[in-house]
Amino acid sequence: MKDDQALRVHERLASSPLLRPVAFGEGRRFGLWDLASLTEGALGTCVDPGSLTVTAEKRLRLRLGAAGRSYPHDDEYRGRYWIRTPGREGEPIGTIAVDTWLTGVGSLRVSSLYVHPVARRQGLGAAALDAVYEACRAEELLHGFRLDTHWTWQASVRYYLGRGLWVTSWKHTLVLARLSYLPRYEVREGEGELTFLVDGAQGLVPLLVAGSDDGRLRLRETEEYRRMVDDRGAVRMYARSTLALHLAMRGWPLVRGEKEGAEAGRWCDIGEPEGLAYKLGVFERVAREDGWRVESPYAGSGVHDALTR
Repeated sequence: MKDDQALRVHERLASSPLLRPVAFGEGRRFGLWDLASLTEGALGTCVDPGSLTVTAEKRLRLRLGAAGRSYPHDDEYRGRYWIRTPGREGEPIGTIAVDTWLTGVGSLRVSSLYVHPVARRQGLGAAALDAVYEACRAEELLHGFRLDTHWTWQASVRYYLGRGLWVTSWKHTLVLARLSYLPRYEVREGEGELTFLVDGAQGLVPLLVAGSDDGRLRLRETEEYRRMVDDRGAVRMYARSTLALHLAMRGWPLVRGEKEGAEAGRWCDIGEPEGLAYKLGVFERVAREDGWRVESPYAGSGVHDALTR
C-alpha cells in the first residue's frame, strides 16, 4: 500500500546526507534499535542496541509483553532510515521511519525516532524531523508529518513540545504534528499564568491564557482568538489541545469545574483540556497494567482524581 507522493518524499529522504536507507539484511539490526528505544521509554532503562545479545533481547521482549513483540524485518509500510552524522561515514547514530501512505489530511506518519545516548544534544533528531518536513512540503498536497508518543514517556513529550509540535489527537496515544497550516507558536509562563501565542502578520499574537484558582483551571480566550479567521478550524481547536498538554507537563489543573469535568468524555479524542485529563488517567492505568514505568507530574495513583480535585 503505497502513495506516489509518499514515494517521492522517500526519494528525497534517501538522498539526504543525514539519512541512509536501511539496506537488505539490516532489518533485524533496526529492530534492535527499536527495542532499545522502547526499553528506554517504557522501562526507563538505557541499553546499547549494538551490544544486545539474543538472551538479553528475549528477556526484554518478554518483560515488555505485546509492546515488545518482534515484527518481520522487511517492512513494506514504512521507509526506514539510519541517522548519521553528515559528512562522516561509519556507524549510524540513530533511526527514523516514515510511512509510505498518507495519514489524515495530507501528512505522513513518522515513527522509530531514536538517537543513541552518546550522540544526543547535537540536534540530530531535530535535523531528521526537519528533513522529513521539508521533503513533505516539496509535494504540493502534503502539509507535513504526524507522530505518536506516550504520555508516560515524559522526556519524549517534553522534547516534541520543545520542537514546537502541535497536539492533534489523544485518542489512543498522544499524536503531535508539524503541519504547514499550523503556525509557529510559543507558550510563555509568567505571574501564575501560561499564555499561548501564535505567529501572525504583526508578530506573535496571544490566543489563550490559562491559570489556576483553588485547584481548578481558569482558561480565557483573547479577543484575537475570538476574531480569528480559521478556515479549517484547526488552529483554534489545536491551540486548546496543545496548551492543555503544556499545562499537564507542568502538573497544572486541567478541569475548570464540575460541569466541564462531567463532560470530559465528549473530548476523549481531542479538544478541551478536560478530555486530556480523562485520557491521562487511562494512559497511566494502562501503562501500570503493562508493567511500564509511570512518570507523571501528578502525584498519587489516580491522575484523573489529581487533575479534577
